[in-house]
Amino acid sequence: MRGSRTAALLSGLTAVAAVALTACGVPPSGVIEAGAPASGMFSPSAAPPSTPTTVSLFFLRDGELMPHPYQIDDAGDLEAVVHLLFEASAANEVPAATTELPRLTDAPRVAIADDGILSVQLPGETAPLSRRAMLQLTCTVNHAEADGGTAPRSALSLSLHVLGDGWTMTESDHACPVVPRPRAQPEAPTLQEPSG
Repeated sequence: MRGSRTAALLSGLTAVAAVALTACGVPPSGVIEAGAPASGMFSPSAAPPSTPTTVSLFFLRDGELMPHPYQIDDAGDLEAVVHLLFEASAANEVPAATTELPRLTDAPRVAIADDGILSVQLPGETAPLSRRAMLQLTCTVNHAEADGGTAPRSALSLSLHVLGDGWTMTESDHACPVVPRPRAQPEAPTLQEPSG
């Protein structure tokens, strides 16, 4: 008996709620056009996408260090620069140039200590680098631009520490060739709509 009383009470409340909601005095209306559908929010504080900058990656041509220009989003991101050097070396992307950098099993890590010393940690069982490989790495890092529009790092003296599993090597930038700063490319002209 109790179950039927509860069921009757619930169906009565449902009927009262339905009448109250449909009889609120608001006339029905058709579809109201309100413009384009929402497509996300725009944040005025969002940074514009970065313009790629040119960085010199060093390879060997007839045993001599030679810079080759590459585009990168942030030349100040030294880990990205070092990663790009090892990727380009492994892919043999530079015609008539060679490398003594090894193929890596994982990405190298770059760290800058509080005293400004830069170190590159190579993964796994990477063997110690040859002098030319150390120079490729040191000169690439040395010539990477600190921040798209600032002076190249070659204005500073740099010693690079490279660490492997059970070994450490240090190379100075004194043997790095001087590379002219890449010239800025002129901006493409913009089309203007005729007025009137």
